[in-house]
Amino acid sequence: MSTSEKSGYHHGDLRAALLSAAMEMLEGGEPFSLRAVARRAGVSPTAPYRHFKDRDALESALAVEGFRDLLADLDGGRGLPASLSDLAEFAVAYVAFALRRPALFRVMFGKPCDSADDERVKAAEALHELLADALDRVFPDADASALASAGWGLAHGLACLYLDGKLRAASDGEVADRVRGAFLALASVGP
Repeated sequence: MSTSEKSGYHHGDLRAALLSAAMEMLEGGEPFSLRAVARRAGVSPTAPYRHFKDRDALESALAVEGFRDLLADLDGGRGLPASLSDLAEFAVAYVAFALRRPALFRVMFGKPCDSADDERVKAAEALHELLADALDRVFPDADASALASAGWGLAHGLACLYLDGKLRAASDGEVADRVRGAFLALASVGP
């Protein structure tokens, strides 16, 4: 074993290890600082500063991972929605993600994106673009951007209402039914 490995300064993928440790702490409800994350990852207290200038930068990197995970959940191997029912399932997947990973969801949406953090901005834009593309496919003659904001607002609002305890459900199925029903009800209302 080399001297650098013995001293703890060598790490195969330090950034990934730090993000993994931070995600475990976040989702486990543990308060974290860069020092606590370093301790969890088994590296020196200054090691995180090689990749993150401060806690906000670390939280931003967690948010990027969260956006990627959410996009994967929304896709679910189904591709873009082809019907209103498919769009409702997007909303169900969105709310399910929020309820399954509430701490990460709050990190993702709890603060405005820092325009200096290009990776986070792009990750958030990818979510909006996916929603706009989905809505454009189902409603080709409508304003896809406005519909994406409305659909996102409905799904996000329902997620927050559940997270904040304003809406309650006995099961995941009941949550899914309510989200699906709310989405389909709004879409079925005429002028």
